[in-house]
Amino acid sequence: MKNSLITGATKGIGRSIAIAFAKEGINLAICSRNEKDLADFKEELLLINPQIKVVALVADGSVKEQLLQFAGAAEQQLGFISIVVNNLGLFEPGGILDDSENSFDKLLNTNLMPAYHLYRYFGKTMVAARKGHIFNICSVASINPVAEAGTYSVTKFALLGLSKVMRLEMQPYGVKVTAVIPGSTLTDSWKDVDVDKDKFLSPDDIASAIVNIYKMNAAANVDEIIIKPVGGQL
Repeated sequence: MKNSLITGATKGIGRSIAIAFAKEGINLAICSRNEKDLADFKEELLLINPQIKVVALVADGSVKEQLLQFAGAAEQQLGFISIVVNNLGLFEPGGILDDSENSFDKLLNTNLMPAYHLYRYFGKTMVAARKGHIFNICSVASINPVAEAGTYSVTKFALLGLSKVMRLEMQPYGVKVTAVIPGSTLTDSWKDVDVDKDKFLSPDDIASAIVNIYKMNAAANVDEIIIKPVGGQL
């Protein structure tokens, strides 16, 4: 049975990916800052598939020490982690000149650094095993910056750049790296906005794509996948 680790797994895209993996019989390591959300979701995942193992740890993924404690617990309880999904992310609107003093650090520590730290943590074991798959959930802002979300765009550009470097480092060893680049997706980022839900991507669309990419032949790697609403960005 395969083992996976997903950051930001109790809501939005991460939640849909975790459910999709559970249905595929993949063990899961998930973390959240909210203990109740985490416990409820673990119970839900085990109802979906009682045969899997779920490691659920209260941790703030934007804090390096807590993130690495989570990674260590996942490895200790599940064994070799063959799938890492760097999904943790934070969207904050606003131009760079209007940022608060801690905006850059907060977005950097949420949108980029967890992927960097987990790559350094799991990368060498994947190289030694000559297998594994890392998914980095980027954003269309990774390729088309949004002036009204300047710092967010910078951090997502950086995550896509990290993905490209990771892929170059990993490809001699058969380890796959995929940058997932979703457009407007109906997550909590839009919960207070009056929108037409039918014009958005569903988190399940992203999860479906990831499962299909993961199930490809060992020789196939999807470097990047861009998924946008058919009517364009919102």
